[in-house]
Amino acid sequence: MISDLHGIYPALYGHEYDEKAMDERFSHLLEKHTELFGGKEAAVFSAAGRTEIGGNHTDHNLGKVIGGSVNLDTIGAVSKRDDSRVIIASDGFPVVDVDISDLEVKAGEKNGTDSLVRGIARAFIDKGLRIGGWEANTTTRVLGGSGLSSSAAIEVLIAEIFNALYNDDRLSPVELAKAGKYAENVYFGKPSGLLDQMCCAHGGIVGMDFRDSSDPAITPVSFSFEDYGYTMMITDTRGSHADLTDEYASVPPEMREVAAYYGKTNLREVSFRDFLRDIKAIRGSIGNDRALLRAYHFFKENERVDFMLQALQEGDIDGFLGFVQESGNSSFRFLQNVYPSSSPKDQGLSLALALSEEILMGDGASRVHGGGFAGTIQAYVPESLIGKYIKGMEGLFGEGCTMRIAIRQRPVSRIL
Repeated sequence: MISDLHGIYPALYGHEYDEKAMDERFSHLLEKHTELFGGKEAAVFSAAGRTEIGGNHTDHNLGKVIGGSVNLDTIGAVSKRDDSRVIIASDGFPVVDVDISDLEVKAGEKNGTDSLVRGIARAFIDKGLRIGGWEANTTTRVLGGSGLSSSAAIEVLIAEIFNALYNDDRLSPVELAKAGKYAENVYFGKPSGLLDQMCCAHGGIVGMDFRDSSDPAITPVSFSFEDYGYTMMITDTRGSHADLTDEYASVPPEMREVAAYYGKTNLREVSFRDFLRDIKAIRGSIGNDRALLRAYHFFKENERVDFMLQALQEGDIDGFLGFVQESGNSSFRFLQNVYPSSSPKDQGLSLALALSEEILMGDGASRVHGGGFAGTIQAYVPESLIGKYIKGMEGLFGEGCTMRIAIRQRPVSRIL
């Protein structure tokens, strides 16, 4: 049975994976399911983590983004139940047990996985789809706090389980992502956009234009960085995200301060030409230079996403890497999310970017990854420098801080 996965592994994990280790991982998953739930026949599901490739902090103002599914995933062994209970036993977490005959929002479930189960079930009911009980055990390699969206991975996994077990896979990855976003916004209590869920659900590299946030335009791109001699690497600088909520929260409204000067809600509704023409008047009106710089980043980053997509479509790796470096420089200088303004002595990301620049010496690129202020950077490293890069980063931030990342081609799905 596990051998049936051998033909699927490349679409999940890219060029480099240990087949024996993967076989052991999935065998253990199924054995654990039998131990927890008895000898029921179990289906196996996989949902990927995600990486942001371009468009740093633009989606919340209806901007453009490039993201991709990665070769780190959450997997689950699942069997149907005859009642309305959903039970999820995840490694390292308390068991979730939700009766989905009641789909009301529960204040006590905010910020919990049980709220996501209830919210996704409601999203299916609202679409006229079926729901039913199931029991699952899961394990993940999408590290929490790594900027790879472990929460979005579990959301789209839950949605795909309802989709496959009870609805013959009627919903597309885009619709699964929307169900996850709905649950996160309304039930979990987090006002997130659709970016993370889209990347985790879709598979491969995708350009996303959020001009219509309810129905973003999707541009899939088939591209493997390894085919061009580069490996994407994520380095966790192991900085704390504690007390950084205000830093993250300041970015969207500061951009919207500029939009409000024109009577608009989001920067996407403002033209760059008008912004440049009126910049002195805007400065006098809002009294916030950082908002102007962040707006400038937004406008230029939206342009860059188009250029990056074109470079990927044309196989222009040098052009793409140049735009990656531009994006990183813009985030550092204009968006200003590489270190917290409240704690200027804590600059792990800045150090990681400086060391990356020294090691790569212009061959490759590096940038802040995701929200910023603390956490991870992304680098594109030529094969000849991978060993040196890992040694350098681990020497500064500790063993195991740097991960090799490959783009996963398969969407969230049942795989066995």
